[in-house]
Amino acid sequence: MHKAGFVNIVGNPNVGKSTLMNQLVGERISIATFKAQTTRHRIMGIVNTDDMQIVFSDTPGVLKPNYKLQESMLAFSESALQDADVLLYVTDVVENPEKNMDFLEKVQKMTIPIILLINKIDELSGDKALGDIVAKWHSLLPNAEILPISAKNKFGTDILLKRIKELLPESPAFFDKDQLTDKPARFFVSEIIREKILLFYDKEVPYSVEVVVERFKEDERRIHINAIIYVERESQKGIIIGHQGVALKKVSTEARKALEKFFDKPIYLEIFVKVDKDWRSSQKELDNFGYNPE
Repeated sequence: MHKAGFVNIVGNPNVGKSTLMNQLVGERISIATFKAQTTRHRIMGIVNTDDMQIVFSDTPGVLKPNYKLQESMLAFSESALQDADVLLYVTDVVENPEKNMDFLEKVQKMTIPIILLINKIDELSGDKALGDIVAKWHSLLPNAEILPISAKNKFGTDILLKRIKELLPESPAFFDKDQLTDKPARFFVSEIIREKILLFYDKEVPYSVEVVVERFKEDERRIHINAIIYVERESQKGIIIGHQGVALKKVSTEARKALEKFFDKPIYLEIFVKVDKDWRSSQKELDNFGYNPE
């Protein structure tokens, strides 16, 4: 008997969805930082055993869109409600359970198995507080199983994987058994560079950035990569580059180190910065950058 299915991870921003995804898959598929709205796409991570294939799907945090990019991000999250065999709804110990009720109401109507994960319980003191959180969520999602976890500390993730396997339908595998994700190598290059920008820059700048890989050429010895960082304003271009190019050099160096670890090969990386005015509000540009949930 072989089981296989799609296990989609949804929830509000900054509750630990990407950290959970990486722990469950056992590889660093999604970028995870302390900043909200880190994930912009729907990213699959595949777990294979001889008798099972779990296709996990990380999604952007649910939010009220303020511009077209965020509309696309919300569409990725909502699409995850349409094709799941099991839904993982992630919250944490400080989030208001009634945040983004429009999305939660859609989850309430679902008939597939739902596991509600209360993440970051390592930040909670006292069993009574956890009991209150569980009771509140049970009233909002009475059909969901509730499991307290700490994705960062791997607490509860083994129990979660065991339960997912029990809930999966009998099915042949959907992907080759040696496949880890549905995304190409270029996607992870752009995500790793974008992660460094999220870590090294403040305020609006990281959220106004898109990274495109123009060249990815691999030979026996190394990988040659040319990437472009697109920003919305000339002033943002200056911030990304920094005085005498110091800031951009730091991003390039840290990204190269991470890429060499990811691909297990020496990397030659060149990064350029260009202005694409108001790209976050242009449907044409969003389509060019791959923000199309369909």
